[in-house]
Amino acid sequence: MTAEDLFVEIDSESGLQKGRLKLCYRLEGNPTHPPVLMIMGLNSQLIYWPQPLVDKIVGAGYRVIRFDNRDSGRTEWLATPPIAYSLANMAKDATRLLDHLGITGKAHIVGASMGGMISQRLAIDHPERVLSLCSIMSTTGDLKVGGPEEGVYEELAKPIPPDPEEAIAHVFALFTLIGSKTYAAAEEPNRRALATAGYNRSLGHPGGGVRQVAAIATALDRTAALRTLTVPALVIHGNEDPLINISGGHATQQAIPGAVWYGHPQNGAEGMGHDMPLPLIDGVAAGILAHLERA
Repeated sequence: MTAEDLFVEIDSESGLQKGRLKLCYRLEGNPTHPPVLMIMGLNSQLIYWPQPLVDKIVGAGYRVIRFDNRDSGRTEWLATPPIAYSLANMAKDATRLLDHLGITGKAHIVGASMGGMISQRLAIDHPERVLSLCSIMSTTGDLKVGGPEEGVYEELAKPIPPDPEEAIAHVFALFTLIGSKTYAAAEEPNRRALATAGYNRSLGHPGGGVRQVAAIATALDRTAALRTLTVPALVIHGNEDPLINISGGHATQQAIPGAVWYGHPQNGAEGMGHDMPLPLIDGVAAGILAHLERA
């Protein structure tokens, strides 16, 4: 059974705007079980977390909390100038959602891509709220690592066509561009279904991707701050990621004291692009659950 979309209004902060943010989130699992907050990435919705991964975490005895970041999915955010907020502001959104849910102590934090950056910022700025950290296909903010392949950003920056069929085809093409090449054939039906579900759930936020990219681009290098963390950490990255090179994952693991690297010492999750292909979900879930148990 699919969890329903829930909404809460929270205080919203940024350097240029303060107000109320209507945040969309979902809850799965027993409310008495340890909370796992999962934060998705750039221009991504909470449904982009693979449901089998969520189900395995819930089945292992955890409560999963997912939400749409500001300017994503069904979360409401008023249009603002291009540099409208920071990763730190987005991390604060997460703490306010936890407050709303009555989780005033610590939660396990799992973030993917930009969500990994937000999760790192959350662990740095609000260590009292973080029981463990899992950073997936992300990077440290150091411009010398984690760069994209040539032409990838240009494709991501193209506007989504207004026609529904063309829009879904456009998003599917983006999933194919940044996703696993090894598992491309196996993933094609899932990518098409996810592109359709994403379009049907939310028509997007005009300029939202630009504002999120600005939050990433204006963020400081987190390497020095990551070195101060004492939280248990796991880093997951694939060797076929064209959007955030695996060097960003290695840099993250090297920066956080005691952080565990998932998979092959150099290739990480072999065959994984900037996605989590279903053939790899069992292994990734096992790695995450072992990490949660260690914490």
